[in-house]
Amino acid sequence: MNSNIKRIGITTTVPSEVILASGAVPVDINNVFINSKQRSEYIKAAERDGYPRNVCGWIKGLYGVLACESDIKTVIAVTQGDCSNTHALMETLQLIGIRTIPFAYPYNRGPQSLLREIAFLADELGTDIESAEKIRDELEPIRRQLDRLDEMTWKENRINGCENHKWLVSSSDFNSDYNTFAIELSDFLSGAEKRPPFSESLRLAYIGVPPILDDLHVVTEEFDARIVFNEVQRQFSMPVRGNGLVGQYLAYTYPYSIFHRLEYIIPELKRRRIHGVIHYVQSFCHRHIEDLVIRKKLDVPVLTIEGEVPGKVDARTKIRIQAFIEMLQE
Repeated sequence: MNSNIKRIGITTTVPSEVILASGAVPVDINNVFINSKQRSEYIKAAERDGYPRNVCGWIKGLYGVLACESDIKTVIAVTQGDCSNTHALMETLQLIGIRTIPFAYPYNRGPQSLLREIAFLADELGTDIESAEKIRDELEPIRRQLDRLDEMTWKENRINGCENHKWLVSSSDFNSDYNTFAIELSDFLSGAEKRPPFSESLRLAYIGVPPILDDLHVVTEEFDARIVFNEVQRQFSMPVRGNGLVGQYLAYTYPYSIFHRLEYIIPELKRRRIHGVIHYVQSFCHRHIEDLVIRKKLDVPVLTIEGEVPGKVDARTKIRIQAFIEMLQE
């Protein structure tokens, strides 16, 4: 990728088609943070600058990446539909000279409201919706490849839950180079098609935000079970494209209410023949409260796992996962 191309940070999935249409590339700062060897230092840097300890580790990580060593000088921050701390994150980023552009997913999923938000974003970046729609068409073959990846996970049993997670979570920004992403994904799928199918009979779903714990998927699949559905990660890949950009981002469930998310989750649990659900929640996150809704609405067993800082799954959590799987196997 040309090093002179402007890199624009995003705090979660936004209409990346608009960023690409402006001639810039999106950079999901979450992925930069979690994949960095310096991630613990980023959290410490945020706390040194005054972030409280009891603030979400992801938020502190985002700030730390941008404060310490990033070449990103513009950030699109989702102020509605993601983290409730994003407003304060924007203010602290402005203190260190980073331009912030707000983007809000309307709670009521109003098409006109979302259209205004996308038009505002396009205007801020010096482009227009028509140009972004052309980029959307360019990305369609990649999104179809991601559909294929997911199908090979749950239907053909040739891709494990960790691989599914990593590819889908990267589709929030296509690793900031969608052409290279497409080539690498195609090569991966070609190799996976030659694998013999996995034999695990216990099928699990992972719902909730992507984990801050490195090996949650790996640990889970050590106990003769396999994750065949990663809810939010799958949403990053835009499984329902709708009609145009507005239709696509209205169909994207993550930033809207838990009930809208459940309209997608429940049919998928049945279609994928899920035996149990792991619900991941992040410490100090408002979405933790949604666990009570999920437990009342799902008719399969649910195990809630909480993570706070980057690292490996601790021994207690590993025992809980093992016990949950053994219970499902009885």
